[in-house]
Amino acid sequence: MEHLQRVMIANGLWVVLVAMLAGFMLMFNLIGGFEIWPGNILEFSVYGTTEGWVRAHSGGVTNGLLVIAIALSLPKLNLSDFQQKLTAYGFIYVAWSFTLFYWLGNASDNRALTFGDSQLGEASIISVIGFAPGLPSVFLVVVLLFITARGVLSRSSNP
Repeated sequence: MEHLQRVMIANGLWVVLVAMLAGFMLMFNLIGGFEIWPGNILEFSVYGTTEGWVRAHSGGVTNGLLVIAIALSLPKLNLSDFQQKLTAYGFIYVAWSFTLFYWLGNASDNRALTFGDSQLGEASIISVIGFAPGLPSVFLVVVLLFITARGVLSRSSNP
C-alpha cells in the first residue's frame, strides 16, 4: 500500500505542476505576453481562451489534489489488493486524461467534447486526442469514487 501511496502522491504533484504551468498560460493570455520589467511586456500570444486556461489551471489543481487525498486515505479504505491497485492507477489515469483534455480542449474548436463536429465547432485530430482518453474517465471516476466511499464506510475497515 505504501508503494501505491507514493506513486499516487508523486503523480498528483506532477498533475498540480502541469496545472501551475496552465496558470502561467492564463497569465500570458490575459496580459498578451510576459512582463519583463514593470510596464514592459514582451508581447506574444498563446493558444486558447482565458476561460480554457482557467479550467486547465483550476481543474488540474483539483484533480491533482484529489489523487493525493485518495492516496492519503488508502489506509482507511477496506479494499482488496485488486481494488487498491484499481483505485490508485485509476485515479492517476483520470487525473492525467483530464489534464490532457484541458490542454487540448483549449486548442480545439469543439473543446474536445465530441469526436465529431458540434455546435461548439469543428472536430480535429487535436480534439479527438483530447476527448478519447478523457471519455472513459468520466465513467471511471464515478466507479472509483463509489468504491472508495464504500470502502471507507465498510464495517470491517480498520479503526
